[in-house]
Amino acid sequence: MKTFLVGGAVRDELLGFPITERDWVVVGETPESLLEQGFKRVGKGFPVFLHPQTREEYALARTERKIAPGYHGFSVHASPEVTLEEDLTRRDLTINAMARDLDGKLIDPCQGRQDLELRMLRHISEAFSEDPVRVLRVARFAARYAHLGFTVADETMALMESMVKSGEVDALVSERVWAEFARALGERTPASFITVLRACGALERLFPELDRLFDVPLSARADAKLNDNAGQQSIRVLENAGQVSGCVVVRFAALVYGLGAGLEEASGLAELEGYCERLRVPGGFRKLATRVILYHESCTNSFILSAEKIVAVLEKLDALRKDADLGLFLLVCKAVEQGKTHHDAEFPQGDFLLNCQRVAQAVDVQAILRQGLSGRAVGTELKRARVRAVREFIDGFRGVGKTRTGGAS
Repeated sequence: MKTFLVGGAVRDELLGFPITERDWVVVGETPESLLEQGFKRVGKGFPVFLHPQTREEYALARTERKIAPGYHGFSVHASPEVTLEEDLTRRDLTINAMARDLDGKLIDPCQGRQDLELRMLRHISEAFSEDPVRVLRVARFAARYAHLGFTVADETMALMESMVKSGEVDALVSERVWAEFARALGERTPASFITVLRACGALERLFPELDRLFDVPLSARADAKLNDNAGQQSIRVLENAGQVSGCVVVRFAALVYGLGAGLEEASGLAELEGYCERLRVPGGFRKLATRVILYHESCTNSFILSAEKIVAVLEKLDALRKDADLGLFLLVCKAVEQGKTHHDAEFPQGDFLLNCQRVAQAVDVQAILRQGLSGRAVGTELKRARVRAVREFIDGFRGVGKTRTGGAS
């Protein structure tokens, strides 16, 4: 059996990246022969198998032919006659079309190693345009490698633009769009995913709520740069979130925080809801993004809020349970403020709110119950006690920390 290591493992090894998974191509075999050797078939569309010991994926060498619109519209041909070179040249980018044999020899029919050295994301052939998912993949690879200097080749960008104009990108289903988007959010420079999609026109088709922001000026703001717009600000916020957290939920909430820019106040939530419904965004992403839209301003202004207001906000954030964690919410708020002010300013409001949360959580519920209260009276007295505890903390904080915080009264 002739087997070859292919794709990402070869690419990342040449880049000096850690290899997290290995994919193999098998030449000269049939599904029956692999099954006889103990391999287990997975999936329905492609001849892919799991190795009986390593559980790594082994795929029969194959070719593909476009027979219908969309990314499902392919006829797959796998047989012992298909060569490794034919399998490699059906792939999307030159840097993904390299292989190594079991002796370590590099097979590179599309000059992928040269494009690695040139830091270039370049399509292999015009067949690239047959699969709209490849537009998303190019943008995702830009998010992964932009920090190394990788850019999209001009001819590849032109081909992606033509795919958008022809409507090929419109055939993408929401689940696949979200899958690529979520993976991009976890890459080194997630903002590059957005900028590449916007450059080829796909952002308007796939994420119109985000694309609209680039037409909303912010130049009237005292701290805004000339010709600044809400889209550029969203990119900065995402970049800042990417620097402070690798959590994709945090990065998503940071990116969509400004969806309501230029609209009525309530429209930010409406935009978010429509966005999440269309892409079928998981609930955890929606929950944090919604909280940031609703309560970010309260967090930013927390130094001047009353104890009653702070306790009310903590309640709405569900932050008064003993195991409640405000950390993700505060990371997004910090990224938003840094994106607005164009610099990596400290965010002391975060520590302030954490301390307010701590003293409110420390209120002894059992002591209230020992007063003989019951029903709603328990909840009422618990809230009063929390407000008193937070007020005492605020009074002490403002008394000793006024100079340090630049004024918190």
